[in-house]
Amino acid sequence: MKVNGKDYRTVWMEGSVVKTIEQRLLPHTFKIVDLPNHRAVAEAISSMLIRGAGAIGDIAGYGMAQVALEAPEEGFWDYVNAGAQRLQQTRPTAQNLFYAVQKVLNAMKAAPNTKEARRIAQEVAQGIADGDAANCEAIGRYGAELIKDGAHVLTHCNAGWLAFADWGSALAPIYMAKRQGKKLFVFADETRPRCQGAILTAWELYQEGVECAVIADNAAGYFMHNGEVDIVITGADRIAANGDTANKIGTYEKAVLAHENGIPFYIAAPSPTVDLKCPSGDAIPIEERSESEVLGAVGITAEGKATYVRIAHANARARNPGFDVTPAKYIKGIITEHGITKPDKIKSIKPG
Repeated sequence: MKVNGKDYRTVWMEGSVVKTIEQRLLPHTFKIVDLPNHRAVAEAISSMLIRGAGAIGDIAGYGMAQVALEAPEEGFWDYVNAGAQRLQQTRPTAQNLFYAVQKVLNAMKAAPNTKEARRIAQEVAQGIADGDAANCEAIGRYGAELIKDGAHVLTHCNAGWLAFADWGSALAPIYMAKRQGKKLFVFADETRPRCQGAILTAWELYQEGVECAVIADNAAGYFMHNGEVDIVITGADRIAANGDTANKIGTYEKAVLAHENGIPFYIAAPSPTVDLKCPSGDAIPIEERSESEVLGAVGITAEGKATYVRIAHANARARNPGFDVTPAKYIKGIITEHGITKPDKIKSIKPG
C-alpha cells in the first residue's frame, strides 16, 4: 500500500534485522524502526508497536527466523524452543501468531541439520508474509463483489494493511472496490480505548483516497437506524471451528445492531486466523489490557508532543477486555482467500 505515494509493506526483513512501522506514532509521525533480534520483536508485539492479527503473525515468523540465526551451535534447539515460547507469550488472542511460530518451528525441526534449519526458517518466515499479502489481496477481490457502487460501509478497529503484510482484511474489499472505480463511503468506528479506527483506519483511508468519517463507537446504531449503512465488514483475531469470531472489543455489539437493522455483517480474515482446534468462541482466550487505556487517552499537544491525559476520576478503576466474541448466528459470511463461506462451513477451510 502507499504512504505519501510510496509503496510499503507493514513488516519485512533485511538481513537479520526486522523492519516495521511504529504504529503507536501514527497518524502524526510515520517512522520505520529496526528490530535487531527476536527479543526486540517480542517486545514490539507486547507493547503494540505492531498490532493486527496478520501483522503479528508475520513479524512472529520473522522473529523465529531471527531465533534460528541467533541460536548457538551448542544448545541450538534449547535456544530455538525458548525463543518460540517467548514469542508465543506476547499476546494470547490472535491465532496468526501461534500459527506462524509453529509453522517455522515445524519446518526447522524437519531439517537435516542446524545449518539447513537456519536457512529454512528464513525461507518459511518470508513465505508466511508473502502468503499473507496474497491472501489479503484475494480477500479484497472476493469482498469487493459485496460492495455496490455508492455503498456506505461501516468497519471497526483497524483491519487494513497496517494489520497485515499488505492490503488488510476488512479494508481490502474497500481498497479493491475503490480501484475498480466504485464510489463508496466508510464509517470508521473510533474503537476505544486505543482508538485504532480513528488513529489508523482513517489514516489508511486518507492515503488511499477513500472518503470516510470517524464516528464514536456508540454512534453506529444511529447511522444504521437512519439507513446510512449498507454493509458492515470487520476483521478477526481468531475464528473458532463453529464460526464464532473474536475481534476487537465492540465488534459483537456492531453485529447485534446490524442484525437488528437488517444490515449484512461480514468477517474478513485469511485462513490462518481459523483455529479448528477451538470448538467455539467460549474457548477463545480474551486478553485484558491495562486500566490506563480506559481511564485516559494519548494525544498530541499544540506543540506536537505526544502526551497521556487522564480523563477519569483519580480513584476510578476500569475493566479493559481487548476483544469480544461475535456468535456465528450474527455473521452473514466469512471472507477468506478462498471466497465467501458461511460460518457453519468454516471447518472446510484449511488454515494456511
